[in-house]
Amino acid sequence: MSSERSRLTALYGGLLLLAGALLTGVVYLLVQQGLYSSISTAVTTAVPRGPVPPWRSTPLPLVTAVPAQRTKPLEKADDDTGAIAVTKISDLAGEAALNRLLTVSVIVFAAYAVVSIALAWWMAGRVLRPVAVITGTARRLSGANLHERIALDAPQGELKRLADTFDEMLDRIERLVGAQQRFAANAAHELRTPLAVQRAAAEIGLAGEPDAERVAMIRKKLISVADDSEELIEGLLLLAASEQGLERREPVALDVLAHAVADGLGAEAAAWHVTVTVEAEPLTVEGDGVLLDRLVHNLVANGVRYNVPDGTVTVRVEGDGTLEVTNTGPEVPPETVPHLFEPFRRLNERTHARGEGAGLGLSIVAAIARAHGAQATAEANGAGGGLTVRISFAP
Repeated sequence: MSSERSRLTALYGGLLLLAGALLTGVVYLLVQQGLYSSISTAVTTAVPRGPVPPWRSTPLPLVTAVPAQRTKPLEKADDDTGAIAVTKISDLAGEAALNRLLTVSVIVFAAYAVVSIALAWWMAGRVLRPVAVITGTARRLSGANLHERIALDAPQGELKRLADTFDEMLDRIERLVGAQQRFAANAAHELRTPLAVQRAAAEIGLAGEPDAERVAMIRKKLISVADDSEELIEGLLLLAASEQGLERREPVALDVLAHAVADGLGAEAAAWHVTVTVEAEPLTVEGDGVLLDRLVHNLVANGVRYNVPDGTVTVRVEGDGTLEVTNTGPEVPPETVPHLFEPFRRLNERTHARGEGAGLGLSIVAAIARAHGAQATAEANGAGGGLTVRISFAP
């Protein structure tokens, strides 16, 4: 910071000194140009023309230099003598005035230089003060005090905008760090729960000498828990892969994909007594076919599982680049809709029932959409319940 302040001081001080030197030089030249004529006019007005008055005790020395043999009129000689006298007096007065002006100018310029350097140093410090505040805040920041902000109190300008942009960046970082911390905590909890269930089933269910029926029941329970754990791990891996972006792109027909997913989930939909309908216009997007298949699958599967008996799921593919999945179901509070795209967020608390899922479905959908340059939004249907999720691909 001191080096920057020194550079700014040298720049500001140099400009002020240059301006002062130019001003002093211009004033000196202008005074020099008009000084002789001004003094000459003043002296000519003050010195009388014509014969030397009788009251003068000492005649002008220049008069004695006039040759005696000249027979020209006295008035002419007096005029020549007066002109020479005026010229010499004007020159001497002008030289004295210029010397005095130069001396005063040098003294004033030296004082001006000292004041200019001091003002430049103060101005450089004032300009760099917000940068020092930003630097100090950045050095203090850590995971424990991400809530701190610069909140620069200054008029609108480049440094004010820089400080506000830094504060906005801190807001985003704080949200991301908070989301990652919640994700890590939720993932640890979700992974710890099936392990605890497995341990309890093995230690309690198989204690002593269990009969064959009990062993079969515990075996079924352990397999179910293992399936849930496998599904959770696959979801976490898919979420991580989606956040890293796409490694390859190829044309994918979303309309064909929607029909294939609906057909694949037909048996599950029938088990939940839910009707799945597809209304698809031709739409082809550039992306990863496997990830897009998972996106559509998660949307339709969520619509089937979080529904009501005799409910419906409608899949619409529009030619303008929109994929929309609407399902009936329980009423969704509008304020909770944005949080459904966060990992492990559900409308209701988890009961660990079979087929409930880990709460990663919509978060995976949002990650895959971002990887394809698309935007995922959702809105509650209001009366009648259910949710509408819309994926808007870039044209």
